Amino acid sequence: ARVIMACRDMKKCEETREKLVADSFNTNIVCRECDLASIESIKKFADEINKNEKYVHLLINNAGVMWHSSKLTKDGFEQHLGVNYLGHFLLTNLLMEKLRTCSPSRVVNVTSSMYKRGVIDFDDLNMSKKQFNAKIAYEQAALAIVLATQEFCRQYPGSGVVANCVHPGITRTEIARHTIDKSFISRVIIGPLLKAFMKTPMQGAQAVIQCALDPKLDGQCGKYFSDMKEEPIAPNATDEKEAKRLWLISQRWTRLV
Repeated sequence: ARVIMACRDMKKCEETREKLVADSFNTNIVCRECDLASIESIKKFADEINKNEKYVHLLINNAGVMWHSSKLTKDGFEQHLGVNYLGHFLLTNLLMEKLRTCSPSRVVNVTSSMYKRGVIDFDDLNMSKKQFNAKIAYEQAALAIVLATQEFCRQYPGSGVVANCVHPGITRTEIARHTIDKSFISRVIIGPLLKAFMKTPMQGAQAVIQCALDPKLDGQCGKYFSDMKEEPIAPNATDEKEAKRLWLISQRWTRLV
């Protein structure tokens, strides 16, 4: 299979590519630059894929920041909302025609079980009117992913492209560097204890791979998976009117309309 890694840091991407090639003997793994915090970068990446790649059968939206300090993306979006949700929303829609042409195709949106505590604050979606809280920002972005995944299925019925979201579990990746590594106590005492119970990246990836490749999920759309099995979507993520409203706002903010 041809694997395209969309990365902000090309040096890290190339280092990872070399390891993957060595482990898998698949030389058809390539790096492409894409910064999910930049609409311009996302559009440039999508244009390149649409022009130069014959097939796209699978899109895994996996970029993310967690409990980051108050910061805006290059386009003025709160960082969690901009990177974890809006960037992927834009990329998915820009690649939709390619995915449709290559159907059956899948979109896998990586989210967090913390969406269950999330609230979409339509009066202050960008968190600019109140005191910033990174945990609330992360939960809102995770909820937005789940809502938009379901709305995707209503926006593109019969397209041959399905979208599902997955919580890979608490995994030892760099996404937690702004929490575990934030203070001396976290780094020296809490961090090692937490890491003992975390999944390895390989273990966390299994849930994502299942959503991407399991033939039993053919035709399944708008589902939420955790610990390798489907879970009912929490009540705070089932309001179709709220999902549609979020979709329309997301279209405007990412300049799709």
